[in-house]
Amino acid sequence: MSDDKPIANPEAVSRRLTRPILPKRFYKAVSIGPGEGGGHALLLDGRTARTPAKNLLAVRDAAVAEALAAEWEAQAETIDPSRMPLTRLVNTALDRVVDAMEAVRADLITHAGADLICYRAEGPEGLIAAEDLAWAPLVDWARDDLGARLVMTRGIVHVTQDEAAMAAIARAVEPFDALGLAALHTATTLTGSAVIGLALARGRLTPAEAWAAAHIDEDWQMAKWGTDDAALTRRAARFADLAAAALILERARDVANSLRD
Repeated sequence: MSDDKPIANPEAVSRRLTRPILPKRFYKAVSIGPGEGGGHALLLDGRTARTPAKNLLAVRDAAVAEALAAEWEAQAETIDPSRMPLTRLVNTALDRVVDAMEAVRADLITHAGADLICYRAEGPEGLIAAEDLAWAPLVDWARDDLGARLVMTRGIVHVTQDEAAMAAIARAVEPFDALGLAALHTATTLTGSAVIGLALARGRLTPAEAWAAAHIDEDWQMAKWGTDDAALTRRAARFADLAAAALILERARDVANSLRD
């Protein structure tokens, strides 16, 4: 009988060797305290937490602050940033977006110029029908609510959008603060669509609806050819990122509505 050990799966070995070393959880208590300018700061053992760039980890909205605290409380023996999508998003807003808001707005407009919902499949018929069913109402919504008349095409050859439509998208993007802008940019890049991102921000779509609209092609392919477990795991992580962005956008919308009432 051979004493040879079974050969390890090379992909599993590679994942294990490249897995990042996570920092130990260094705190016991997580709470929320007053932040600068009337905001809500994350406290770890009574001390204000900071972002990677050493900014105070604080937000204006109490519900977002509580969700931040829940992420930190949920960490076990180690701190795993991959399981903290809201914290990562807030860090990005405080450390990067706040000093680059015009550049982020410009990038959103660039995304709108090549928006997912403007590029329809040439076939097969089932995919064409699924895209039209999901995306045609969003094209109408962009026209009626945003004032953006988008040009549609079939295939992947770039089509230039009208300047007036891009100006309408720019007006829709303008009011967002740094955190809202970071959330909108996350939603846009995850879905491939500035229109879907804005529809999520304005409450036209729920997170699940936005996600479904962004994955018409992928879902159609999976229904036809089957699913891949690794791909589904990556997809679940991206949806968690979208859900974090959606929370920020929802709270910003609720606050704005309350101020108008």
